[in-house]
Amino acid sequence: MRQTTKDSLRKIASIVSSRDDPPVELGIDFGTTRTVVACSDRGNHPVVGFLDAAGDSIGWIPSVVAERNGELKFGFDAIGVSEDASFSTRRSFKRLLSGPDSGLRQSVRIGSTVIGVGELVTRFLDTVRTEIFARSDVRDSLGSESVPLRAAVAVPANALGGQRFLTLDSFRRAGFEVTAMLNEPSAAGFEYTHRHRDTLSVKRDLVVVYDLGGGTFDASIVRMSGRRHEVLATAGVSQLGGDDFDIALASVVLSHVKLKLEDLSPRARDRLLDQCRSAKEALNPSSRKITVDLEAVLGRDSPKPEAIIPVADFYDACLPLVDTSIEAMVPIMTRVEAVADDMDIESSLASDIAGIYVVGGASELPIVARALRQRFGRRVHRSPYPSAAVAIGLSIAADAEAGFVLIDRYARTFGVFREGSSGRAITFDSIFTPETELPSTGGSPHFCRREYRAAHNLGHFRFFECSALDAGGQPRGDMSLFGDIYFPFDPRLGSSTDLANIPVERRTDDRGPRIMEEYSLDSHGIVDVRICNMDSGYERSFRLG
Repeated sequence: MRQTTKDSLRKIASIVSSRDDPPVELGIDFGTTRTVVACSDRGNHPVVGFLDAAGDSIGWIPSVVAERNGELKFGFDAIGVSEDASFSTRRSFKRLLSGPDSGLRQSVRIGSTVIGVGELVTRFLDTVRTEIFARSDVRDSLGSESVPLRAAVAVPANALGGQRFLTLDSFRRAGFEVTAMLNEPSAAGFEYTHRHRDTLSVKRDLVVVYDLGGGTFDASIVRMSGRRHEVLATAGVSQLGGDDFDIALASVVLSHVKLKLEDLSPRARDRLLDQCRSAKEALNPSSRKITVDLEAVLGRDSPKPEAIIPVADFYDACLPLVDTSIEAMVPIMTRVEAVADDMDIESSLASDIAGIYVVGGASELPIVARALRQRFGRRVHRSPYPSAAVAIGLSIAADAEAGFVLIDRYARTFGVFREGSSGRAITFDSIFTPETELPSTGGSPHFCRREYRAAHNLGHFRFFECSALDAGGQPRGDMSLFGDIYFPFDPRLGSSTDLANIPVERRTDDRGPRIMEEYSLDSHGIVDVRICNMDSGYERSFRLG
């Protein structure tokens, strides 16, 4: 497999155009700073190029929005007006999805416009679809815009339910037929097998995928046996990525002229971060200095024309960020020993892991691979196209003829708070855990049931999601409380439309109605719940997230 050349794209175009409006199989990595699209055709998985304002073909669409008086521009059009003072620009808006309150009701202000995050993402993805037809390298092969665009898409492995639901809903509303939604490091694992199959053997079939993107960090340990991939464990940090390295560099630059980021205007801050991002991406292992044009950022207020800083100073500022990612990996690295114990064999990390596969745009920073080698002392494989590895892996997943099979896991814990000890204590009931396998794409959901006699007149369900549990079984790490759900246990409350204002009362006897809770988990990692009064037959269903 190789990245797209114009000749390979023309070949794909001739193949596709010879068919009668075939569905186009894509892998789309909606990224924090860049959105990358790969195309699947007959075993080839080229990255799709897009023409920018200068007429150059680049392998991504900028994940940027700009606003003026209610007008929104996205992608290349937003970049084109970024220097126009009448526009307000918002970069990295995907990070809004990773917060505990992400969901369809969340809103954000961009300039003078307040817009729902779901609508914002949908409008951006609609622009992605338009760009595929209007200025991509494969546009001539697509025919009319009525051609179905089928896409495998991805979310961070530690994404909570709200982010998963919003991402899936936005792609569908933007006109894509979503064939699969994978965790980002799981998708990159397909690209690893496609490229580095010779590093795997019967005794060395475990690969750690280290995915440091623009806004999030994920790591998964994957058992790769031929074309069968099984994710054994996943960990991550929802707010750690290339944006944070840009801020670190900007802070180092400003410290040389005795300024701080908060001293800058929003537009000057954006300009500085743009310059820092470009300088960071230009670094290589032999780089010794970084130069930033301060006059371009601050104009006449600049204390000096430019700042020249040692690369070592930048790396020192980055080291705590890299250490955070490595510490997040520790639980999945120790998972190898647990697997060995289950198999009753002797094990060591050095002998069982074929390698650490480094992907994601931020992973190109030389200090990342260096720190991984120092910590784990093993060979580190870096994708030749780190920013495109997830999109390429998604295009492989979208290709039914590729024959890859993925067994992924829920990667977090979903449950509900319940009363214990006759109301004297609160416990957390785990429904789905990181050990829960996700159903295969198109397969039947996994089900879990709870049955009991109701002890109250009204059920008040507080569904909760978290990245981990402590030793006592209580949620910790990244946490998200879904909206409260009420269900009438007393049949006389069934017609009430304002259950939230009805006092919850404990029954005086122990013969309350029989209640069944049924939870289903689909291949996208989204949970549905059905609550039923088995005595009366009354039930309600909810999609969580």
